[in-house]
Amino acid sequence: MTNEVTQNLKNQSTWMRGLYILIYAVFYTIAEIVLFAVIVFQFLLKLFTSETNERLRKLGQGLSTYIYQILQFMTFNSDYQPYPFGAWPKSEPKAIKSEEQPD
Repeated sequence: MTNEVTQNLKNQSTWMRGLYILIYAVFYTIAEIVLFAVIVFQFLLKLFTSETNERLRKLGQGLSTYIYQILQFMTFNSDYQPYPFGAWPKSEPKAIKSEEQPD
């Protein structure tokens, strides 16, 4: 192996990120299950009462944003560490700027 590869393999911050990725993979799975339960429950509420639960909508938004933050961190698109190492998301994720669409 070259000296550069050896240095990269010894980089402690990369190994720590790998550990965080494993931890967030577990959190992602749990959040996905809870979000699915919220989806099913909201659907049933809408079906039987024609209304949805405001608190569950906020929970669903928070979980959706949290999952987004986890995926951004795990795919190296962000260095921000989501909850529990960072704050719980208070709003929806910021819109990603897309390239202008040609007319």
